[in-house]
Amino acid sequence: MTGLPAARHRHLVRRSALGLALAAAVAPALAMVGGAPPADVIGRPVVMILGSYGTVCTATAIARDLLLTAAHCVQPGADYKLDDGIPGQQPALKDIARIERDPQFELKRLLGHLATADVALLKLAQTLPERIPAAAIAGATETVAVGDTLIVAGYGVTVRGANRLDGIARAAKLTVIGQPGSLQIRLVDPRSNGQSAGLGACTGDSGAPAFRDVEGKLTVIGVVSWSTGPKLSAGCGGLTGITPLMRYRTWIVDTARALGSQLQP
Repeated sequence: MTGLPAARHRHLVRRSALGLALAAAVAPALAMVGGAPPADVIGRPVVMILGSYGTVCTATAIARDLLLTAAHCVQPGADYKLDDGIPGQQPALKDIARIERDPQFELKRLLGHLATADVALLKLAQTLPERIPAAAIAGATETVAVGDTLIVAGYGVTVRGANRLDGIARAAKLTVIGQPGSLQIRLVDPRSNGQSAGLGACTGDSGAPAFRDVEGKLTVIGVVSWSTGPKLSAGCGGLTGITPLMRYRTWIVDTARALGSQLQP
């Protein structure tokens, strides 16, 4: 399996600081997680997941009642809710009826800095409001190459170490580097190339979608699993690590069907 960055550098981006306040603003001029603007249309399928242990993650609607996120975001022993509230207002928490993690996912591998099936599906107790459309997932043979541009959209902090979220999804165009494959994809801000602080996933962006935009049609290529700071330091603003969906697409399709959810074509 392809190794991830060294232990001292790797940063899972699901955990929130104690007391994250969704309605309070943070400085939008720094971080995506680097100065990324609100996601607008791209962010419409993107939602926030809150955990009972004070965690925040990002997810994507892929059916009217089904969300895609990272498996490490939804661990056994905690309760999770969808927040489909409007930014600036109190959270509107909705129940999640069932959580399915890819059976190949191994938390020990993730914590040991190895690639794993960091993919999960969340079946909602109620259908999503019309203002949240479902996004399509990439085809089984769709791949990426070095130099390709993907768009990552998430609800994470805009400044590393911030203890507040503003409930606004932000999007960043990042470039594929390294040797992308079916186990992982590494992205950087092309302006900084991972050598200085730039755009990238941070706390709260775990599970966020990496979209490919082809003539205005968005497809989800993968989900955010980890990040580093510049020059592989700890934190955010360097590399953004994506778990691609191609290897796990069959599981996603079969599980959605078993849950009675119709995926977006």
